[in-house]
Amino acid sequence: MEWFTKSRIFDLARQGKRLTNIFAVIPLSIVFAILGQFGVIPVIIGMKVIYGSERLSDTGTLIGGSALLSGFWEAMLLITSFVLIYFIVWLWVYFFEKRAFWTLGYELKNALAQYSRGFLIGAVMFGGAVGILAISGAISFETGDPSQQGFAALGGVMIVLIGWIVQGGAEEVLFRGWVLPVLGARYRPWVGLLVSSLLFALLHGLNPGLSVLAMVNLVLFGVFAGLYTMREGSLWGISALHSVWNWVQGNFFGFEVSGTNASGGTLLNLTASGKDWLTGGAFGPEGGLAVTIVLVAGIAATIFWKSKETNQEIISS
Repeated sequence: MEWFTKSRIFDLARQGKRLTNIFAVIPLSIVFAILGQFGVIPVIIGMKVIYGSERLSDTGTLIGGSALLSGFWEAMLLITSFVLIYFIVWLWVYFFEKRAFWTLGYELKNALAQYSRGFLIGAVMFGGAVGILAISGAISFETGDPSQQGFAALGGVMIVLIGWIVQGGAEEVLFRGWVLPVLGARYRPWVGLLVSSLLFALLHGLNPGLSVLAMVNLVLFGVFAGLYTMREGSLWGISALHSVWNWVQGNFFGFEVSGTNASGGTLLNLTASGKDWLTGGAFGPEGGLAVTIVLVAGIAATIFWKSKETNQEIISS
């Protein structure tokens, strides 16, 4: 598995003058994630001025209104909650590590193909988890506000996708674009993979509805995302996969996303009707065994899939 030890993302991290020490990476990644959240404050204040506190949920989303309107504000909340992470990480790698932002894994070569492939894989993977739940009889259709589901919600659903693209990419920049390559290049690849996966899970630890299995799945997603990034040697694919995973989960099928409800409407309105250990309960499918199965399969496929390059290596050896 040469891609594991000699991934392109490690070469990109080494283009700087220095690699951040692990004892700085761990606390800084937490600080960066927390600081990024402050960007949402002006949007929440603006929403309160326009609509009043009674129209906002505990998470700041708009209550009532059309899917298009709620989708717009949901996108704004997602964008402003995460866009600062791009800027903060860029400041660190530019001024401390002395390298460019694109060295986080955003080389232009094959970018469109990698992003498109990641988008498709993410949709198929989460669709697989829903398929497991359907076969198990653990989900059913739910009747809801006609203006918030189906074709009537299409506009809002598509607008929210922009927010998920920013959100998913930001988390990947922090964990798989910075933490993983820096620690993997400075120490060992497995150190970068392990620490980035645990930090990713830890920073979701305060989400509502969290369970032991949900935490396990968060770590598994981190491992899968790290391996995917290392194998592809780029951040484009996993950024798309992460974004579409959340979007399909919340705004296509209508489930909770890591314990939170995604506003902006949903194309299908499904609800979990089975055991929490399978469906994830209040945390959403990410807290259930169906997603565990998909993530384990994804990890195995990433490790053992033989690409054309792998076959050529076997033949030449």
